[in-house]
Amino acid sequence: MQTKEKKKIIFIRLFPDEDVNTMIKEACKIHNVQSAVVLSAIGQLKKVEIGYFKEKGNYLPETFEKNLEILSLAGNITKDEDSYISHLHIVLGNEKKNALGGHFINGQVSVTAEIVVLKTSVSFKRTHNKSTGLKDMDLE
Repeated sequence: MQTKEKKKIIFIRLFPDEDVNTMIKEACKIHNVQSAVVLSAIGQLKKVEIGYFKEKGNYLPETFEKNLEILSLAGNITKDEDSYISHLHIVLGNEKKNALGGHFINGQVSVTAEIVVLKTSVSFKRTHNKSTGLKDMDLE
């Protein structure tokens, strides 16, 4: 991973076989992020897992083993004690130019990934919602 920050904008470059979630969290740690917004991402992933929230306890995860291009990655990240919690959604494209997307669970870089993150000073946490089973954004 390579990473650089200027005026609260963090650029992250990932290399083959790096884990996207792990590296984003590592970049947040390096740049002392309290919270952040993922602005954009491009690149190609292999072995990517995405989900669709259907109902409490049922996220319908699906893993794709073939290379898929990142068309969009958006969401937010917040510090949680010594770690980070991210809520990201992704749109991916295949070789036939078809798109698929959903909640980004995890992915491994195939060729490269270039991610741009906006560092913020907004403090929020994730709290468990008993009725949905989700960790909701709590701005209190």
